[in-house]
Amino acid sequence: MPSFSTTTKDEISKLELKSKCCLRAEIAAIIQMSGSLSISGGGISLKVTTENASIARRIFNLLKVIYEVHSDIVVRKNRQLKKNNSYMINVEGSEKVEHILRDIEVLRDRESIYYGLSNRISPNIVKDRCCKRAYIRGAFLGGGSISNPERTYHFEFITNDDEYSKDLSELVNSFGLKSKVVTRKDYYIVYIKEGEQVVDLLNIMGAHNALLRLEDIRVLKEMRNNINRIVNCETANLAKTINASLRQIKKIEFIDNTMGIENLPENLKEIARLRIENQDASLKELGELLSPPVGKSGVNHRLRKLEEIADELSEGGKRVDRENC
Repeated sequence: MPSFSTTTKDEISKLELKSKCCLRAEIAAIIQMSGSLSISGGGISLKVTTENASIARRIFNLLKVIYEVHSDIVVRKNRQLKKNNSYMINVEGSEKVEHILRDIEVLRDRESIYYGLSNRISPNIVKDRCCKRAYIRGAFLGGGSISNPERTYHFEFITNDDEYSKDLSELVNSFGLKSKVVTRKDYYIVYIKEGEQVVDLLNIMGAHNALLRLEDIRVLKEMRNNINRIVNCETANLAKTINASLRQIKKIEFIDNTMGIENLPENLKEIARLRIENQDASLKELGELLSPPVGKSGVNHRLRKLEEIADELSEGGKRVDRENC
């Protein structure tokens, strides 16, 4: 069964291709996250690698729609782990590649003979709010992941450059979110952990089906947590009631064995007998059995009085024993 992250990427990859400025922002993010340049005898080529077929088709269509470029897709079988397919989208031709990279402002010149991908997000590419959303969507497709929300709430972008990770975090936070950056081995991770913020981020990217699924899971988890809290509370209260009842019964039995319940005042005699006969009853239930009925505080007062009498009898017995020694 596909992971939550995979199904979310599949959904985003099928979003309609609309405004050209947003498409430029999306492809810019994908290339900066998972693209690379290579130089050979035939010139410069641009390569973008992914393990998701839907994302590969998305990249192919973006390049075709924006630049009328027909790129090649090479499918390879990974030898490690689950041996999933790897898809490499390849654009060859120096002029073509340079035109694409300059248009989305991700090209960095080095000594006039070497081209590299920029490690900064161009303000011109994300100047509009819609383009910011598109860039974040592309960054997720290029190097993001989301954990199974049934286990934990965690959304992250994996980057390999400190400056780029800070730019991306700032871009995400421009929507009122609170992403942070942490290093993990040689990578810089932009991440969000709160469930509500993960929902907001899915909404920003346009992953509405994933958002609804996550919200359903959040509701179920909250219901389970509430039920557990209620059960734990009731269990604690029940244990407290049982322990109090056992203590009270022990005191009443001591009174009966020393002075006799019959010698107690009528109100204490009545509650003592009811407690012996209804050992699992709560204070409220005992009060309803009295005639006339008495509230919880009244029942509690009488039971405490019985405990005081038992303690006085016990102390008196101890004094007699000491005097006889």
